[in-house]
Amino acid sequence: MTRLVVFVLVLAALLPGPAARAQTAPAGNAHPETQQVADDSGRLDKPFGSSGAPAAAATPAEKLAFERAVDLTPLRDVAVFHNGRVKILDTLARETVFDLTGRSRYADPLPDGVQARHDPLFTLIDLAVSPDHYVDRPVIHVNYLPLRRAMLEAAFPGERDEQERWMRLTRVSPRMLLVFGDEIRDKHMSEAGFRDGLDRADRAMRLIAFGGSNFLLVAPESRDLPWRHVSELPAEHPARAAATRLGEAWRAADAQGVNAAAADLAREAAAINPGTHPESRRTLELAYNRMNAFEWGYWAYALSLVALLIAFGTGRRWLAWTGSALLVGAMGLHATGFVLRCIVAERFAIQNQFESMTGLSLFAAVVGAAIMLARRQWLFGAAAAATGFLVLITATQTDMPGRHIGREAAILNTSVLLKYHVTTVLVSYGLITLGFVCSVFYLCTHYLGRLRTPAAETGDAEAVAAAALNAPDDTPFGRARVLADLDTAQMTVLQLAFWTLGVGILLGAWWADHSWGRWWAFDPKETWALLTWIIYLIVIHLRLTTGRNRGLVTAWLSVVGFFVMLWTYFGVNLLLPGLHAYA
Repeated sequence: MTRLVVFVLVLAALLPGPAARAQTAPAGNAHPETQQVADDSGRLDKPFGSSGAPAAAATPAEKLAFERAVDLTPLRDVAVFHNGRVKILDTLARETVFDLTGRSRYADPLPDGVQARHDPLFTLIDLAVSPDHYVDRPVIHVNYLPLRRAMLEAAFPGERDEQERWMRLTRVSPRMLLVFGDEIRDKHMSEAGFRDGLDRADRAMRLIAFGGSNFLLVAPESRDLPWRHVSELPAEHPARAAATRLGEAWRAADAQGVNAAAADLAREAAAINPGTHPESRRTLELAYNRMNAFEWGYWAYALSLVALLIAFGTGRRWLAWTGSALLVGAMGLHATGFVLRCIVAERFAIQNQFESMTGLSLFAAVVGAAIMLARRQWLFGAAAAATGFLVLITATQTDMPGRHIGREAAILNTSVLLKYHVTTVLVSYGLITLGFVCSVFYLCTHYLGRLRTPAAETGDAEAVAAAALNAPDDTPFGRARVLADLDTAQMTVLQLAFWTLGVGILLGAWWADHSWGRWWAFDPKETWALLTWIIYLIVIHLRLTTGRNRGLVTAWLSVVGFFVMLWTYFGVNLLLPGLHAYA
């Protein structure tokens, strides 16, 4: 029965589903479509052979014990061609598991309620060798809650506890999708959330059915020739023989046999046309995967921010120095991840939403730290830490486009001006965020300072602000002086943001003339970037004409400008069609 279900799963995956919605853009202006499954998926999906007895049914606990006994280390940095670039098997495994489960690792629930978290490479190979194990396992992530609820209510009618258990997993099984997917699609055809959720689930089904076709491990003789699937090698070839032995040992749960075959496969695959293997880049890509620099980076930024805020509240300088040291460490992790991604991607990695966010937060942190050192004011370090934390956690913990390293849009290769334009604009966005944090500090001091008792010389808000500005202990800091210094701090950053964004827009117009043959087209991205700049132009104008409450007006305009920038950066990119669809 299980084999029949797997066969039906394969057939279902072959059926075309509704086309996913996409932004309208000229040819060559959008990122190449992600190719989750290789072109020859109907023909080449048995990388580890299909002869011999099928894999014995294993419980989740037995599967976990088997994983602990095998050593797949030799296979991690084996080169494989996928989605338009040469990567390593470790990367392919991580991308496959994330696309299926929505998580970095597949977590299989055990009978005692604990989830067994499997290594992505183990899951990738296990899916290729024994896909029948996953027919009834929670492997397909369904993010749209009404769709997940509808599928679980159909699968477990009247079993509320079971429904809730699966709801918490956020995933459904392939069998549920096969049995109830069409019925739910017909019932909710007019609802976009259901359609999009089912389209994503259908792509996951196809990945389960044909993921084995992605093992393009055979390097070509020259870089302009295609990579080949391991099953295309002659049966007697050492690499194919090793892959077959690995499959046979895997089905027999022979860990020692798997370990020996894995080492042989890694050695023999690397020996095929070694001149076309990216040797050093494979090592760096594995380091990039293992470091998780962006994830560790946002934790370091968070600790830095907490330490600095506590230092402001308590006036303890050692905490401020600790927060600054953590900020430097966070920036080191952040920069390491960014540089490694640039090397692995073989380009300046700022060309999609995920990459631009990691770049934006890095540039902002560097500028904030530099101003902190130049002015010797902790406030800028706190702003840098807050920016790094908020942007990195958003980029890494949400389904942000561009998380996987992929090919770039063709339009991005038309002129070297691109990297200067995008980098300058991203620096300006980082400065806007830094200015926003400084303005929030100003607003808190302004409004909370009014709540102090008349008997107090300095209110709590002013004391915190004075510590953030690193004021000497013997300096008399009244409310007016604190607000004046905070105003100077916010204006220092906002003026930099104004000029940087202006230069970025001009560079963008210059690049547009090179790439599209015109300087300006009132594209949504262009228009909203100009509107964002105009807000800061108003700030500069009001500073010259307004005599009273200049700091307060500046702070509120900074807040408004920040949210307009967010719309320009996120809303326009993700919601509005236009020439900047690749962004």
